Amino acid sequence: MSSELIKYLSVIGTATWQTLVMVLFSTIFSLVLGFPLGIILCTSDPSSGLKPRKALNQVLSIIINILRAIPFVILVILLFPFTRVIVHTAIGTKASIVPLTIAAAPFVARVIESSLKEVEPGVIQAARSMGSTNKQIIFKVLIPEAMPSIISGITLTIINLIGYSAMAGTVGGGGLGDVAVRYGFHRYRVEYMFGSVAIILIMVEIIQVIGTKLSNKMQAQR
Repeated sequence: MSSELIKYLSVIGTATWQTLVMVLFSTIFSLVLGFPLGIILCTSDPSSGLKPRKALNQVLSIIINILRAIPFVILVILLFPFTRVIVHTAIGTKASIVPLTIAAAPFVARVIESSLKEVEPGVIQAARSMGSTNKQIIFKVLIPEAMPSIISGITLTIINLIGYSAMAGTVGGGGLGDVAVRYGFHRYRVEYMFGSVAIILIMVEIIQVIGTKLSNKMQAQR
């Protein structure tokens, strides 16, 4: 095996690992932030929520809409000071997790909100007629019934994060995007560009297949 091939595999392998780390942790943290927000958005809806709170719903909606409207690359730059406070650096794999999380959390919130709102009102009314509390309706009725849609939404979130992680590489975030820019673009090494793109496509396909199978399985079990 030539030294050039060893270097290539090393660079691509390290970048792939960095991308996986960024996507994994940003997915976890965005779910931690976005899932409760989605529940609050659904339950506080002034027209159909379990506990309508118009002011709270509107404030959260405005904040989420603003965050979702900011292009990711600009969001990364805007969050440099905040990222330095959190992880003591603004570049690298660890630093990229912060803007990735903040970019994905509003998307997760909307996914959870729309999934919960898809549950048939009759199911909720039946649970309420049996004396269920709002908490019981949320965790024993809404979330289980909406799980196929939630899984599909989380799958889409992970796929978006893979794309975001590639963009993070253009501003010093590491990962496959960084390799594609530094080696493929600046050094005209097309093999690094194609290798990075191929691995990203494989990641997306694997995530989509797994997400679809899980969603279908949940749908069949309902």
